[in-house]
Amino acid sequence: MSTIPTAVQAFINDEDGATAIEYGLIAALIAVGLVTALTNVKTQLVALFQQIVTDLTVS
Repeated sequence: MSTIPTAVQAFINDEDGATAIEYGLIAALIAVGLVTALTNVKTQLVALFQQIVTDLTVS
């Protein structure tokens, strides 16, 4: 059985929770970057397909 100071020191030295939070923050930043990039791509694709529809209906 460990003593209270040993248990407290083990709790302080445990970094598993901090690592999980760091990975969560990295995943969130990647998700924000993807959403931003894909929103831009969506806007460009809508414009492209609208131009194609216009060109096909005018012909």
